[in-house]
Amino acid sequence: MPPYTIVYFPVRGRCEAMRMLLADQGQSWNEEVVNKETWLQGPLKASCLYGQLPKFQDGDLTLYQSNAILRHLGRTLGLYGKDQREAALVDVVNDGVEDLRSKYITLIYTNYISFADYNLLDLLLIHQVLAPGCLDSLPLLSAYVARLSARPKLKAFLASPEHVNRPINGNGKQ
Repeated sequence: MPPYTIVYFPVRGRCEAMRMLLADQGQSWNEEVVNKETWLQGPLKASCLYGQLPKFQDGDLTLYQSNAILRHLGRTLGLYGKDQREAALVDVVNDGVEDLRSKYITLIYTNYISFADYNLLDLLLIHQVLAPGCLDSLPLLSAYVARLSARPKLKAFLASPEHVNRPINGNGKQ
């Protein structure tokens, strides 16, 4: 039986880095997948430190907090630098990664839109009028335009005669 067990949701989330580390280091592990229904029932959540997953078991050692787990694996598998100085530098890099991850988490879990999105959408829609198909080879930008243009109130505005019949610019070129 593998010495490691990961208890987590059926997503990459906070566990994929440890899965990659274990796989690359030739380590095996068990996965206990927790579905939303089980999590919302409460007993598992109540048993977890800070009421959070992931939960990681290394033999009789149970750890929580993804970065504590990664540091443990780094120490255990020799991936934490050759001395204290290198370990400190690894910590600096990992903390930088966490800063980026927190921005990513804010982006994907916050339902907000900035004024810059409207400015970019306007420019991209103009490009599509002036050069139809110009975004065809750019799937991320195409998806961005589609996603924003599908917002109900914005979709209604974009379909309105006021928008459709308004010239793009004042020089008559369209």
